[in-house]
Amino acid sequence: MMIVELSLLLEAHPEGADLGRIKEDIEVFNILQKPTSNSRRLTYRHLLDLYGLEDRICLFRVFRKLWLQAPEARAVLALQLALCRDPLLRLAMPLMIETKPGVGVSRQQIEDLLEAHNPGGYSPASKQSFAQNINGSWTQAGFLEGHARKTRVQPQIHAANVAFGLFIAKLQGFEGQRAFNSDWCKLLHPYASELYPLAMAASSRSYLRYKQSGDIIEVSFPGWLTESEKEQLHG
Repeated sequence: MMIVELSLLLEAHPEGADLGRIKEDIEVFNILQKPTSNSRRLTYRHLLDLYGLEDRICLFRVFRKLWLQAPEARAVLALQLALCRDPLLRLAMPLMIETKPGVGVSRQQIEDLLEAHNPGGYSPASKQSFAQNINGSWTQAGFLEGHARKTRVQPQIHAANVAFGLFIAKLQGFEGQRAFNSDWCKLLHPYASELYPLAMAASSRSYLRYKQSGDIIEVSFPGWLTESEKEQLHG
């Protein structure tokens, strides 16, 4: 997920930074300290693909605000955004949701997911490389641990992560309890009851508005979407 590079990049550029300036800073001025011009180009391309890097993209805009407000949540926030944008990384999401902490996750399992996704479309070397990168991303975010053998673990989840998960779910059309039951929240914790207090904490920090009365749950995100984005969402 290139979290180190992402951290350096966001530290060097304010909200609303021009994408052209970001590209120039990476490729020409080498602010991420890459050894070759080709590695600088690839780094820019990977970061752009994974995160968007433009405030006109609502997911990146919201991600950046939460990133600044909740440093403790950054690794999982980065994974949440990357999952929205990277279909290969997202292939492993159901597996991570289904796998309980303490259970091993092998590279072969990820290779099998890649093969099922695109039968015969990847060479053995490509599948191995993709699987290693996918497992590495989940490890960086705290969902896996170990080197040669990976084991599923439960990362520390923060209020900002729950807020972002609920927002992603809303963009997919899930409201209220259905949002808590979505994969975006199940990834954070298998039991919605464990996420309610974090949603309440997110509300107290003005990330969102959260109301619960019995089985009725209301979640809203004041200021998170522009008027045109709201129209597109409801259209």
